[in-house]
Amino acid sequence: MLLNRREFPVLIFNLIYVPVFTVIALRNLNFEFILYVGVILVVGAWVVVKQRSIQFPPAVLWGLSVWGLLHMAGGNLRVGEDVLYGLQLIPIVLRYDQLVHAFGFGTATLLCCHLLHRYLKHPVEGWGTLSFLIVMMGCGLGAMNEIVEFIAVKSFENTNVGGYDNTLWDLIFNLVGAVAATTYLAWTRKAVARRRTSERSEEENA
Repeated sequence: MLLNRREFPVLIFNLIYVPVFTVIALRNLNFEFILYVGVILVVGAWVVVKQRSIQFPPAVLWGLSVWGLLHMAGGNLRVGEDVLYGLQLIPIVLRYDQLVHAFGFGTATLLCCHLLHRYLKHPVEGWGTLSFLIVMMGCGLGAMNEIVEFIAVKSFENTNVGGYDNTLWDLIFNLVGAVAATTYLAWTRKAVARRRTSERSEEENA
């Protein structure tokens, strides 16, 4: 069985929003986001097939799913004269687009960390170098995303992809998300270490 009982709600969540936004994109002839539907389907199929061997944690599965929903909503739903991606959430400081980039590539960084740990032969003592590499992996996936957007711009007319300024802001918020995810990983790592130390201390005193 490819998925267990706890993972089926994630699959159902995706089976609801992906067809809905596929229909919306087709109705609006939004070929850029039809391309992104293909990307989501390929990534989703890979996750389902590999889940039993890789064992992505629920935070990664739900993070990827919510990211996909936010992305599809951002390019298909309109707010006033612009799509949701252009919505300014905090004047000057934050757009919806930037929030999705930070969240999405924070999730991608968690995914990279999970994949990387499978290939480490020994437990990691020094977190600094590894955390830097994990951030770079997340940012690397962010750069790949910009390449996909570049292909969309060159392939279709009237995309909602911005210019050079938008690309640099995307990369900056990819970095923000990657650093935030790595900070979270460092915090959970220390919490686990403290709990194990406390358990050993209790066993020694028993």
